[in-house]
Amino acid sequence: MNGLLYMAVVLIWGTTWIAITAQHGQFSPVIGVFWRFVIAAGLLFLFLIATGRLKKLNLQDHLFCILQGFCIFGFNFICFYTAIEYINSGLESVIFSMAVLFNAINSRIFFSQKISAYFIPAASLGFFGILALFWHDVVSTQVQWQTLFAIGLCMLGTYGFSLGNMISIRHQKNNLDVFTTNAYGMLYGAILMAIIGWLRADVFLPKVITTQAFVALGYLAVVGSIIGFSAYFVLIKRIGAGQAAYSTLLFPLVALTISTIWENYQWHLGSYLGVIFILLGNYILFKQPKWLLQFCNKSKVA
Repeated sequence: MNGLLYMAVVLIWGTTWIAITAQHGQFSPVIGVFWRFVIAAGLLFLFLIATGRLKKLNLQDHLFCILQGFCIFGFNFICFYTAIEYINSGLESVIFSMAVLFNAINSRIFFSQKISAYFIPAASLGFFGILALFWHDVVSTQVQWQTLFAIGLCMLGTYGFSLGNMISIRHQKNNLDVFTTNAYGMLYGAILMAIIGWLRADVFLPKVITTQAFVALGYLAVVGSIIGFSAYFVLIKRIGAGQAAYSTLLFPLVALTISTIWENYQWHLGSYLGVIFILLGNYILFKQPKWLLQFCNKSKVA
């Protein structure tokens, strides 16, 4: 069961990046996120009510669902939807794989879990991986600041996702139903996006929407949100946030492969090195190979 959930998350979220690109330009980032989660929340509530699975939550639980909605069903997606204007979807997914490192930091902050001795070498590889991956773009005078801005947005979005993971752990420690908290979290996230969109005077309904954008929105709402997030949070409950976040390591391989075909992404030496460094860094943090610790201890003695 864990294997099926794991592969479902990888395949679903590895392909949502290209769907985000497909609907880009039809809505502002805020409105794009609003429609994605208002549709997802509506369908999920209908399913839960029809099957009698909608659970009651107390006031404190609702407040945490609001916070989760802001972190994982709002703020982080605004970051990624905005960044897609400057960098391609495959590269966004590579940065998103750093969620494993953010989860380690946040687990220490919020649940007093000891940070592994492997964290520093893993984080260092991740940093150099991102640097190698984007070096080709950063040194270009035409897109230098836009690229740096997009990298920053993706990092912020990934950290928001990690905070949402921490709230999910809190939900599960209180034996709350994953589907119910997801439904409320998506609803609250959509409400926040609606308020921001209204204050910005964004257009909620464009005069014309392409078939491609319409299909992409449906895919993001139903497959990417309802199925993807449900599978991911169930996986957190079964194997823990750290191991569940390891699935993000495989997103770049799926996303960059699709991006190569769909967006004509051009691979260069930095691309290969960047992907290798990031995946290796996350692998070290997750697998914690004994040989690395032994090597570090020998280096200290020497």
